This record gives sequence, C-alpha cells and structure tokens, in this order.
Amino acid sequence: MFRRREPRCTQTRSVRVALAVGLALAALAVALVLTRAPPQVAATDGIPFAHLVAIAPASGNACQSSELLPARTTAIRLSLAADLGPRVKVGVLSGGLPVSGGERGPGWGGGSVTVRVRPLPRALANATVCLSFAGAYERVEFWGALTPRHVAATSTQGPLAGRLRIEYLRSGRSSWWSLATAVARRMGLGRAWPGTWVALLVLAIMAALAAVIVRATLSADATPARTPAAPTAAGPLARALRRVPTAAWLCAGVACLNAVCWSLIAPPFQLPDEPSHFAYVEELVHAGRTPTSDSETYASDEMAALQAVQWVHVKRKPQNRTIASEAEQHTLERELASAAGSSQRGVGAAGVAASQPPLYYALAAIPYALGAGGGVLAQLQLMRLLSALMAGITALFVFLFLREALPAPPWTWTLGGLCAALAPLLASSSSGVNPDALLFALAAASFYCLARGFRRGLSPRLAAATGAVVALGLLTKLNFIGLVPGIALGLVLLALRAPRSTGRAVRLLAAALAAAAGPVCLYVLVNLLSGRPLLGHASAIVSGSAHVRSLGGELSYVWQLYLPRLPGTSRDFAEVLPLRDIWFHGLVGQYGWVDTFFPGWAYDLALVPTLALAALCLRALVLSRAALRRRAGELCAYAAIALGLLIAIGVSAYAYFPAEAAGFPEPRYLLPLLAPATAVLVLAVRSAGRRWAASLGALLVVLFLAYDVLSQLQVIARYYG
Repeated sequence: MFRRREPRCTQTRSVRVALAVGLALAALAVALVLTRAPPQVAATDGIPFAHLVAIAPASGNACQSSELLPARTTAIRLSLAADLGPRVKVGVLSGGLPVSGGERGPGWGGGSVTVRVRPLPRALANATVCLSFAGAYERVEFWGALTPRHVAATSTQGPLAGRLRIEYLRSGRSSWWSLATAVARRMGLGRAWPGTWVALLVLAIMAALAAVIVRATLSADATPARTPAAPTAAGPLARALRRVPTAAWLCAGVACLNAVCWSLIAPPFQLPDEPSHFAYVEELVHAGRTPTSDSETYASDEMAALQAVQWVHVKRKPQNRTIASEAEQHTLERELASAAGSSQRGVGAAGVAASQPPLYYALAAIPYALGAGGGVLAQLQLMRLLSALMAGITALFVFLFLREALPAPPWTWTLGGLCAALAPLLASSSSGVNPDALLFALAAASFYCLARGFRRGLSPRLAAATGAVVALGLLTKLNFIGLVPGIALGLVLLALRAPRSTGRAVRLLAAALAAAAGPVCLYVLVNLLSGRPLLGHASAIVSGSAHVRSLGGELSYVWQLYLPRLPGTSRDFAEVLPLRDIWFHGLVGQYGWVDTFFPGWAYDLALVPTLALAALCLRALVLSRAALRRRAGELCAYAAIALGLLIAIGVSAYAYFPAEAAGFPEPRYLLPLLAPATAVLVLAVRSAGRRWAASLGALLVVLFLAYDVLSQLQVIARYYG
C-alpha cells in the first residue's frame, strides 16, 4: 500500500489545506460557543444551601410543594451532592397532574445537578417539584435548610429534615461575547497580583501557541526532526541535552505554556486537593518534617487564605462563582494582610496529601520560599508554575518515547508530542500544586527508558537511569507502585538480551536495582532514626490496604471498574457504566474538583473521532502484525505497566467502597499512560497511508488546540461566568 510516494509539494499542499480546514472549524466552534447566552437564574425557592437535610444511600425520591416555577424555565438545578451521581428524573406537577419534566443521565458530580425541563409559557404558582433516582453508585446528599416538619419536603421514606434548595434557570439575554469584558475583569480578582492582565496574558499565550503550532506542523512534514550537534568539550549532561531534537523542546515549551494558562485560569485552591498539597509543603518548610496527620486543620495563614477566597463557597458547587467585585477584592486583601503575621506552623496536618512521599513537596519548597514576601497566594502561583514546568518535561519524554518506539516517519514524533502538550486533562492536572505533575513526567521517562533499551540495548548507564527514575517515582506518589512490576519485567527482558557469557545481565539488573532502592532505603532510614513509621504516614495506608474485606469482592470490583460485569457477580455500579461515565467522560473533559463538565451532547460527539481513530489504529496493528510479533516482549512490558496501574487504582478505590469510591478512580490517574496512549494516536494517523497521514495529523493537532481552548472556556464559564 506504500509503493507510490506522493510528491513533496503535493503533501505540503494537502497539509496546508488540512490546517486551513482545521483552523476554520476551530474558529467556528469557538464563535458558536461565544455567541450563545449562558443560562441565568430566574428564581430560587429562597432556601439557602446551609444544611444536610437527607442522605439517600442507593435510591431516593422526594416531592417539594409550594414552589413557584417561572415562565420559560429551561432547567431546574437541584442541590444534590455526589461524586458520581445517578440518573435523575424531575417532574413538575400542578394540581396533581404533570406539566413539565426532564431527565439527567448518570455521571454528574459536585454539589448540584441541573436537569433540563420543558419550558412553560407562563409562570406556575403552587407547583410541586418531584425528583427520583435509583441504583445510585454512592450515597446522594440533599442540601438545603432545616425547617419544621410541617413545611418540610416529603419522600417515600417520610418527611425530610428540611427543604431542598432549588434554582430555576432560563436562557439569558446576553451572549458570552457581550460578557467578555466583565469575565476578564473577574478573572483578575482573587489573586496575589490582581488585574485584567490575567485574562489578556492567557489570550496572548494561546494566540502565540496557535501560531507556533501551525508553524511546527508545517515544518514537521517538510523536514525531519533535527538534532543539534553536541560539542565534544561539553559534559555528559550537556551532550545529552544537546542531542535532544529541537522539535522535542518545542513540544515541551507548548505543554509548559499551556499549563501556565490553565494555572492562571483556575482560581486559587480550586484544583483537586490543592489545599492539602500546599499544607504539606508548608509543614515541610517550617517544621522540617513530613506531615503526621490527615486532618484538614491547616496552618493559620492558609486557613485565613482559604476563607478569604471563599474556598468552601465555591468548591464542588457549580452554582457558585468566585470573587466578582472590587469590594470583595478589597476585603480579600484586608483579610490576607491581617493574617500575614500569623503562625505558619501547623499541627502536622496535610489532609489527603499526608500519606504521600516527600519528593515533589521538597521541590515545591523552592518556589514557596521565593514567594514568601508575597503571601500565600503568591507562593501558590509560583508553585503552580513549577507544576507547569513538569508538564513540559512530560511532553518532552513523550516525544522521545515516540522517537524510540516508532522510529519512522520523524514528523509523527512532533504530531504525538503536540497532541500530548495540548491535552486539556494533562494541562489542567499539571497546573496546580499536586505531585501528579511530577508523577506524569517520571512515568513518561520510564516508558522512554524502556523503549530506548528495546531499540538500542540496555547499557549500564541506561539501567542505572531507569532505576533512578523508578526511585524518584516511588518518592513522588504511591500510585507509582502500580508501574513498578511492568518496569521490572521490561528490565528483565532487556537483561536477558545481553551476552550471557560475561554475566552482563546480572550486572545490569544490579545497577537498576541499586539505583531504584537507594533513595527509597534512605527515606526509610530517616524515618527509622526519627522514630516514625518506616514509610511515614503512608504506613497506615499500606497496613489498612492489607486487610481486604473480601478478595472475591475486590476482584469483582476492580473488574467492573473497567469492564462489563461478569455473570454471577454482584452489581457494584448499578446504572453507572464506569467505562463511559468515569473514564471516557472524564478523559474527554471533567475539570476542577470534577464538577465542571461539557454538555451531554459533547461527550456523544466525542465518540465519533474516538471510534474513527480506534478503527485506524486497529488497521495499523493488523497491517503490522509481523512487527508486533518481533516486539512481543516490549509490548508485554508496556501492557504490564498499564495493567499494574489499573489494578493499583482499583485496589485503592475498593478500600473506600462504597462510601467514597468515586472520589478515587479519577481519569487523571490514567495520565501516567500518556506516552503509550499517544503512540496509539500516532499509529492511527500512520494507518491513513502516505497520501493522507500528514493531512490527518495536521488536522488532528489543530483539533486538539480547539479542544484545549473550548475546555478552557468551559472552566472560565464555571468560575467567572
């Protein structure tokens, strides 16, 4: 199928056409989004979001009377809270007869669920709003206000302890275009250095990235990736860096700047577990030790900052926005100034972060110290920039992995690197204070080391480097444990390829083991000498995980977390389909505290390119089956890494099942597999053939750029709309 080679001018022309078409589609999509009017709250039932009035463990239904339904109501927002909400049905009754209603599919999360309903031309007084759901994956909480029972909402289980807060939405009159100035002004509030410059900087960076990406895409097909010459006088590290292709550095820069934009978009502390990770760094700097408690009572300066930025008011409550006025900004500055002299020494608490190893936090202590003069918010933003730098390192190693694993054609390395750099979930997850950012980089480095070994052979230096990466990973986050068996398998297979007569295999494995075990043993020794548990606070997690309630139940749960339920096993997920509602929807786009979503139709639309790329990848695998057989050992190592990570995620989630299981299997936990996932994408593009592959690749890069911009707009609308 590759006998005929298209002329270079024809390929370049087709790439330019694909870029033009992609940019036109991207501009059209963004324009359509901005011309739409955001929904506005037409009325509420006057009940504050103040108290937990009911908990439904698996199913529930309730009716609330004496409601006023405004005219032209298009959606009803119910104050139901869940990590992974079930299908919710809403009905509006008048005189006992249904007059409107709607349904919201499963997979929602946060502190509210919005259900679209049929609009009525006139307001409806004394209406009854009923809701029902069944087969909930986790408990669902009802939030509102405690009231006397004679005016409380009722359910089939009897009167609730209060009334549910309900908001009635209808289409707004002002488009996002007309609100752009107000949104830009709000984006600049609530920060260490306030001002509209925040929105303008994000706009400028994304415009520059678009120009760079178009230029890089055109150049990638025209010339192979160039590797700068390495002067012999330079040191080993300098020579290694100089051998990195220019295109790889470009992909790293795109990923870094993209994550910087996301760090400027997200309000302070409104990224998953960011307050806990910040507290860990603060404890490490001021107390000189790792945290000893998973309490969420942090140092007084951080607690004051959380209160000043209205963290509780915004977290997991999509109906609430951040600071939106100059008066609130002045109040924030006064509260932060009054808390500036407060103690920064906590009680050893770091929330959910307390169980994690200290490497990332030790690195984050550097920007924390640099921003000490600016207060908590300045330190937070500088620490976010460190995570953004790690996103660039991740994209760099993705490029290098593709260069080793898929050596031809060279332009596909740039394609894969740019797609990884523009992945919104990577940028979002690497834009906050979170060890995941370093975990992603080290996981990509692990894949690169194995791919280099399988292509060029395992040298003592590469074995030691692979072991060092493993050690750093184990000192970064506990999730890295899931990758270790697959990496070990890869090292064993590579060592077996070495000449046996010289005992080279044993020496190579010993070098890798020594590099991996050294830092971990040092960490254990420090804990032992200080009288603390050998693995620090993580020892409690490890010992707790060892006591499994039911091995069969755990195996069944882990299976159902990724695959359809087997006959004869218990149903752990009821109506929720994890492959769709957790993994696919999450990878397509769920941001913030997993409370910011695309509209439902966007996930259905995303199925089209996903299935098309999957079909192309399958075609590439069939055509390359002979090469796959020759590389069976390498593929087994990659598969073992992926399987180990999936099992580790499932085992961690089962430890909290069914109370909080949806809070643990989050899509960002799959990002350590970004390198092989990008290889799948490259294989799909290559399967299009010489004539169309370059054009498809160019179109894909531009669509990833549009996807990234639309994701940013979704987050902006969530917090500043």
